[in-house]
Amino acid sequence: MDNKKLEKATFGAGCFWGVEDAFRKLDGVVETVVGYAGGDFEQPSYQDVCSGVTGHAEVVEVTYNPAIISYADLLDLFWDIHDPTTRNRQGPDIGAQYRSVIFYHTPEQKKLASESKDKLDSSGRYRGNIVTEILPVTTFWKAEEYHQQYLEKTGRKSCRF
Repeated sequence: MDNKKLEKATFGAGCFWGVEDAFRKLDGVVETVVGYAGGDFEQPSYQDVCSGVTGHAEVVEVTYNPAIISYADLLDLFWDIHDPTTRNRQGPDIGAQYRSVIFYHTPEQKKLASESKDKLDSSGRYRGNIVTEILPVTTFWKAEEYHQQYLEKTGRKSCRF
C-alpha cells in the first residue's frame, strides 16, 4: 500500500485500551498505536501520565486509508464510544489523562471535528454540554509495548474491570 495516501488521526476518549480496540476493528484503519499526547513532559511513562503531573492524555494514533474510511467516519466512532460531556472522566477512570480530546493533524480535520462537535452538541443527544477539546496535534509518545493491543493480547472485552 502506498503510505503517501495514508493519513493519521489522534483521539483521546478515556482508557486507551478500549479506544484502540474500537478503532482497530474499522475497515480502512491500517494501524493503531496507543500513547500519550498533550502534555509538557518529555518521554512520559504510564506511571508519569497516571501521576497527573505531565498534562498528557491517553490517546490512540490511528493510521487510516481515506479512500476506504473518511475522517468523518472516525469522528462518528469517537463520539459513540465515550461520554464527551464528562470532564476528565470516563466511567470509573478519573483524571485528566482520560479527558475527551481530538488532536487534529490538518486544518481540514480541525474544521470537521469542530463542525461535528457543534452539530452533536446542538442535537439534544446529551443532557450536558460537550467538553471535548479540539487541539493541534502535539508530540505523540508511544506507550509501553504491553499497552499496545492490550485487550486483544489479554482476551479482555473492555477496560471496565
